[in-house]
Amino acid sequence: MKTHTTRKILLLLFMVVPFLSSASPRERLLMNFDWQFTFGHPHDVEKDFNMGTSYFTYLAKAGYGDGAAAADFDDRTWRTLDLPHDWAAEMEFSGDASHSHGYKKVGPGFPDTSVGWYRKTFSVSESDKGKRIFLEFDGVFRDSKVWVNGFYCGNEPSGYTGFSYDVSEYLNYGGENVVAVRVDASMEEGWFYEGAGIYRHVWMTKVNPLHVPQYGTFVTSEVDGDEATVTARVTVRNKNLGKSSFSLENRIVNAAGDVVAEGKSGVFELIPMGSDEYTFEYKVDNPHLWDLDDPHLYTLETLIHSNDQVVDKYETTFGIRTIKWDPDKGFFLNGRHVKIKGTNNHQNHAGVGTAIPDGLHEWRLKQLKDMGNNAYRTAHYPPTPALLEACDRMGMLVLNENRLMGTTDYMLEYLKRLVIRDRNHPSVVLWSIGNEEWMIENGERGAMMAQNMQAYLKTLDTTRPANAAVSGAWGAGISSVIEVMGFNYLRHGSTDEHHEKFPWQASLGTEQGSTNTTRGIYVDDQEKQYLKAYDVPTPSGFMSIQQGWQHYADRDYLAGMVIWTGFDYRGESTPFRYPSVLSYFGMFDLCGLPKDNVWYLKSWWSDEDVLHILPHWNWEGREGDALDVWVYSNHDEVELFANGTSFGRKKMEPNSHLEWKVPYKAGQLKAVAYDSGKKVDTEIVETTGESQKVRLVADRQTIDGDREDVAIVTVQVTDKKGRVVPTANRNITFEIEGPGKIIGVGNGDPTSHEPDRYIDAYKTVVFNNWKQTLATESNISQVLNPDFDVQGLKDALNNDGLEPGTEAQKTVFIGQFDLSEEELSGDINWMFRSIGDNPSLYVNGQLIEKDIAEYEKVFHLKKDYLKAGINRVVVVATPYVKENPWSVVNTEPGKLQVVIPAEPWQRKTFNGLAQVIIQSTGGAGEIKLTGNSDGLKTGELIIEVVEAEGRPAVK
Repeated sequence: MKTHTTRKILLLLFMVVPFLSSASPRERLLMNFDWQFTFGHPHDVEKDFNMGTSYFTYLAKAGYGDGAAAADFDDRTWRTLDLPHDWAAEMEFSGDASHSHGYKKVGPGFPDTSVGWYRKTFSVSESDKGKRIFLEFDGVFRDSKVWVNGFYCGNEPSGYTGFSYDVSEYLNYGGENVVAVRVDASMEEGWFYEGAGIYRHVWMTKVNPLHVPQYGTFVTSEVDGDEATVTARVTVRNKNLGKSSFSLENRIVNAAGDVVAEGKSGVFELIPMGSDEYTFEYKVDNPHLWDLDDPHLYTLETLIHSNDQVVDKYETTFGIRTIKWDPDKGFFLNGRHVKIKGTNNHQNHAGVGTAIPDGLHEWRLKQLKDMGNNAYRTAHYPPTPALLEACDRMGMLVLNENRLMGTTDYMLEYLKRLVIRDRNHPSVVLWSIGNEEWMIENGERGAMMAQNMQAYLKTLDTTRPANAAVSGAWGAGISSVIEVMGFNYLRHGSTDEHHEKFPWQASLGTEQGSTNTTRGIYVDDQEKQYLKAYDVPTPSGFMSIQQGWQHYADRDYLAGMVIWTGFDYRGESTPFRYPSVLSYFGMFDLCGLPKDNVWYLKSWWSDEDVLHILPHWNWEGREGDALDVWVYSNHDEVELFANGTSFGRKKMEPNSHLEWKVPYKAGQLKAVAYDSGKKVDTEIVETTGESQKVRLVADRQTIDGDREDVAIVTVQVTDKKGRVVPTANRNITFEIEGPGKIIGVGNGDPTSHEPDRYIDAYKTVVFNNWKQTLATESNISQVLNPDFDVQGLKDALNNDGLEPGTEAQKTVFIGQFDLSEEELSGDINWMFRSIGDNPSLYVNGQLIEKDIAEYEKVFHLKKDYLKAGINRVVVVATPYVKENPWSVVNTEPGKLQVVIPAEPWQRKTFNGLAQVIIQSTGGAGEIKLTGNSDGLKTGELIIEVVEAEGRPAVK
């Protein structure tokens, strides 16, 4: 039962009571490390470990998870990995695979790589008994099922919505536990690369039965002069079996750790399993406002007091700021007009796919901010919490988008989960209920649905308006009722006419650009599927970036423009199909390496002085050809020189660029910039020499040794003067030493089919054709003879053990396994599990170990007694007897794990550049990365790894 009374308590500063200092009784533990992973199957039950085939399945009775969902399932042959993980990024490409998803061999047509199983063993202390323990998943793509110790927890179909399970009653306190997750990526949700697997964080949260639930607070603020009124709405849940009495204590702490407001409530009561929301108001003098260049964050610390103890402490990060969306003047932050200069982005990066580490999220945001980007649209789904946390810290506005429009209770629940999760983030300034819903956007149904969703959203948050991104249906349907109109592409109509028709409606360009360019390419090559990096309209009618920005910059009523896209991403390789596997839309390529459009935007979006020349000046064979030379700059005038000859001085118009036609001759291009008639800057582009060296450049020289932190390394091929050779496409092989690992490589080439990851291949080899004979009836030396005839012997190990009361006798079990030549080349480990007392093991007559005492043990098998083809295995043991008729004892002596080593990490540079992502593996030390290429001087990079405790994690 849940009560619905909302209580409001005004706590003034003079009512403050002393704050009781206490260590938090709440634990939040990262659960990313040391998972086991392998592939299952969407419809072949045998390949899916026979899950769901037992007499009692997980849906029939509690605790009957079977197959890989069973607690005692042996997963030791599986691959060990850390989260986040996107197995699609590890797959090969195929022209038969999905165009939308970048032609990776996952999804329709590829059932053997479309279902993944994850398992993790963990301990829970005996002292945790009595707490409520939650497993929290930030996002799994997609259709996940979760079991804990064989108990089915639930199913989440969406790949973008986080979910949580209270598993308290399912746990073994003081012992080991197993969580199993089945992920089915067979079906796509979007029309873009979505990855596959547990690609966001997993957490374990331990709380008192009386606690603030996940996302159980909502903090808003109103600023009036030098004072802010902060309203804190706190939900408390009572999962005790009896009624609970408690009081609430709050304090607001600024970034420096100073308490700026605090107070304590009177006594409340909650019935068993009940919850209620309590509302408080606080005055904060001279608030430090959250802003783009000064993203100050406050923390609301909420304590629950019960029985003279602090039973829960919940922290909420928030910002104090004001926003306003004006129909005529655009967007205002803290009373100051701010033009939206944004990009749309998918969670997708070279090397790692959707499984982006937190540090890489920050690095990507930094590239955008350095360009002058101040807004990020989460196209087209709820983002990972880690991204929003980074936007809060770094000062980036967020247009937060719902995955799919819909008005059933089921669909509205997804909108609710998005808003409840993200409404405390000061970076979030707009909710988007949908994007380009072509089936409905132009008609009455679309208008009704938008009104319904907009009204529902207001029951969850009144501090931000609703938006929808509309493509070809301006002036009707959704666009006629939405609070903030989102224009997708100017080719669809007139924003001026729409504004005149709906003067009450604020608006912005939610998608503009959609240009197609390839980094470092300046001549279209249809055969290679490369498109020049000049900013020109597309043949299909999409405007250039410059045309779009000029339109939005010139109109006050338009709050700004959000470009499609900030970064290239896998899939949607418009205007091409296979072999292209990446989009061409980004201002940056898939690695985050800048295309030339970055400098156009930086000229007019940032406050930095910009002077940039394109193209490069390496055009052997085109001597005398007139080449298009462009300059991006925000200076008053620019003069261009080629090999000392002036080609004229031109005035730079606002939000524009300059062009010259220059006959090619090897040498030098020089741009000279002038402000108020004075020379202020010079930029030079030169014809480089031949490739001489590999250079490795990291974004930083020191990282934390916490198993999470990353360094982003740019790989350059340079000439003898250290200049990047812009036409160099050289294969580089990488080696790494020290407390770090490579987690991904890339180069931004939209047609490259090189692996993004080089990982060992894990295979499981099973024993079969088991026969048995009593040890008293055979001589072991005869049995070990490879010519020993097993014909006529009784079949063995095909049931669940000897029946109760059976007198077990020492038995010889004779089986076999088959190895291919490839498998024989790998490391082969027998993940043994005992089938009886004091077993002895033999392979091809070779004694592996005698009278084994352990139930489980790992044996490394050597090549000198193995062979390609059929191998014989013998187990001598006294088999287990079942205690009861319904008992099950082990009758499988394990499996073979075959690990085939990966090729060395490598990547070909694309137009002189590539990228390596390095992650710490724990502990302090020195990472040494080397890059080798035939005929080039080896590049070497040292990164210091400092001792770092890291976030608390599940053991």
